[in-house]
Formats: sequence, structure tokens, C-alpha cells
Amino acid sequence: MNPIIFYIDVNSAYLSWTAIRLLAQGESVDIRTIPSAIGGDISKRRGVILAKSIPAKAFQVTTGEPITDALKKCPHLHIVQPDHSYYQQCSHQMLDLLSQYSPDIHPYSIDECFMTYVSFPEDGGSPVTGAHIIRKHIRDSLGFTVNIGISTNRLLAKMASDFTKPDRVHTLFPEEIPQKMWPLPVRDLFMVGKSSARTLELLGIKTIGDLAHTDPAILTSHLKSHGQTIWEYANGLEYTPIDAKRHTSKGIGNSTTLSSDVTERAAALKVLLSLSESVSSRLRRAGQLAGMVSVEIKFHNFHTVSHQTLLRTPSQSTDTIYSYACRLFDELWDGTPIRLLGIRTSKLSGQDTVQMNLFEPETSQKLRKLDKALDDIRRKYGKDAVVRGSFLK
Repeated sequence: MNPIIFYIDVNSAYLSWTAIRLLAQGESVDIRTIPSAIGGDISKRRGVILAKSIPAKAFQVTTGEPITDALKKCPHLHIVQPDHSYYQQCSHQMLDLLSQYSPDIHPYSIDECFMTYVSFPEDGGSPVTGAHIIRKHIRDSLGFTVNIGISTNRLLAKMASDFTKPDRVHTLFPEEIPQKMWPLPVRDLFMVGKSSARTLELLGIKTIGDLAHTDPAILTSHLKSHGQTIWEYANGLEYTPIDAKRHTSKGIGNSTTLSSDVTERAAALKVLLSLSESVSSRLRRAGQLAGMVSVEIKFHNFHTVSHQTLLRTPSQSTDTIYSYACRLFDELWDGTPIRLLGIRTSKLSGQDTVQMNLFEPETSQKLRKLDKALDDIRRKYGKDAVVRGSFLK
């Protein structure tokens, strides 16, 4: 008998978590009840909408659009900057609560996870009843709401969670597919992006049901192996686990739009150092080594240039990433005022597969120990617990 899978998805996670903290700090207005959004810093000319309230949605504010565009639609939009370390804490709180109900929990992202259903006394052996109990427990104990999708595989459980929101429980068992899933627009199917949806609609495939009843050979002729995968998903089949179909990062990078155009090399290098710290920290958290580093510069006239180089030895060291970034920057920059700087690493490999460089083993070992010590301190006491002297004003 197939296990029953729950897919738990926090409703408007960043907005909900921020609202909870603001209310706890004494704010009188719940930002979930007014036109509001979580996004970057408008005063520094950067940022997109990461999450929006239902009242903001009424003004056609959309997730992913630039804050400047959102403010044109809704001039009184209340914008709060994100706090990702705090969001991680909220995510861990939810996972800790869920562990009371099942030993088999698999995080999918910061605000989503899969859980194998295990019956408990209060639910009477009913997965739907159990899901409602868990949903209410999260709402009453943690202050935010979730949707829970229920099925016999991860794909269908995830699809079910996207039905009516917020604070709902939905089932999507195989026998319910024709009624609940096939009438939906094809772009609502997991792994059908904008490009794939356009291709399918040109073929006359408008609903998930249309896709499910299309000859897979037609799909593969237009979408290659992806066509076969989405045909399987349209039929509720998960031969390829959806975790394996997630976007696997081919690189890790970061960029920043500067609050004012940079015209001095020293100022640009300080930005590159900050970006190197961010990128290398993410490499270490992911257990990855970078084999290539690239630097991007966008000038004040919006002209963009970039350059990349292979590392002598794959690395996740801040100092190493920074050293290569500086070299690339000096090769690229011609003195034109800079609006944006970015660093990206690629050709990633697992950190357990590193081949030692005989010419610099002692230096590399010291850098790894230093980075680990800094990571441990920042993880325990916050990202600002240790700051480089060059960043102090």
C-alpha cells in the first residue's frame, strides 16, 4: 500500500512571518490586512517584490516585479525589507512542530516540505482529519497559516496544495485527477514554465487534461525529454521524483546595485569583498567547490560586461574567490562609473572530491579553518557578529 504524502506550504511565507514579528514588536496594524509587500530597499535603487498581501494583489502587484513598478500601481504600498535569517528561524520552528507528527519530513524549500503521514490518536486514522489538526496547530502555535496537499505521491500532493488558499487542506488522489486537475490551465502544472506553456498552447494544448491525452511523441518532438516528463506529470505519474526535476544550481552567485555610481577602485573592491563573502558562504553551506569565477559590471549607462576564469584548484574560500574576482575586475574596468557589480561561481563539484594542490596545502588548510570558524560564529550569534575591519566606517 502506498504511503500517504502531505505537502505543507506556508501561505505568503515572507509576508506572514514578517507580520508576526512586527505585531510582537508592538505594531498595531497587521501588514497582511493592508496593501503591503516584502522587497528590497527602494532608497538604494534595487529590489523586487518577494511576497505581497491579498490587498496588494488587488492592485495587480505581482511577485518578482521591480519595486518601482509596484509603487506605480499602488503608490501607498507598504514595503518591508526581508530578513532571511529570521525566516530560517520560522522555518525551523515549523519543522520542529511537524516532527511531533511524523519522523519522515523532507524540506523542499524554506517554506515548503513533504511529510509522510503517520496516524495519531486524535485523527482516527483519517489523513484529512490529521491534516486539519496539523494546520490548526501551526496557525494557533506559530501564528501563520499553511496549505496542506494530500496524495499518494509528491507530485500530486504538491499540486493539491496549490488549490484554493489560504489555510486549506486539499486532496488529489489518482482517481480525483480528471475532476480536480485536468480542467486546470496547462501552465498550472508543475514544471510547465512560461516557455513550455507557450509551446503547448501553440499546439492547441490549453488544459492539463489536453496535455494528458496528447501523444507523448508529439511532445518530445517539440520539448525533447521535458515533454515526456510533463506528460507523465499530467497523468499523475511520478516516475522521475520531483526533487530530481527541481532546478539544480549550476552556479552560485550574488550581485548588488549600488546606491550611487562607484568611480574609485578601492570602493569597488570593497563591494567585491562583500560579494565574495556572501558567495563563498553559500558555497560552503551547499557543500560545493567552485571551479570557475566570473565578474559582471554594469555601468551607469546600463552597458554590461563580464569576464570569467578557471580556478587553479576548486575552492569555496572567501579569500580565493575574492582574489580571482579582483583580478577579473582589473581586466574589465576602464574607469566608467559603475552601477552594479556581481560575482558568480560555476563548474561546481562536491567538497569531498577536492584534489589537493601540492604547492599551497598549508595556506588552503588555514583558509578553510578560518572560514569555518567565521561561519560557526555567524551562525550562532548572527551575521554581524564578526565584521571585517575594512567594512567599518
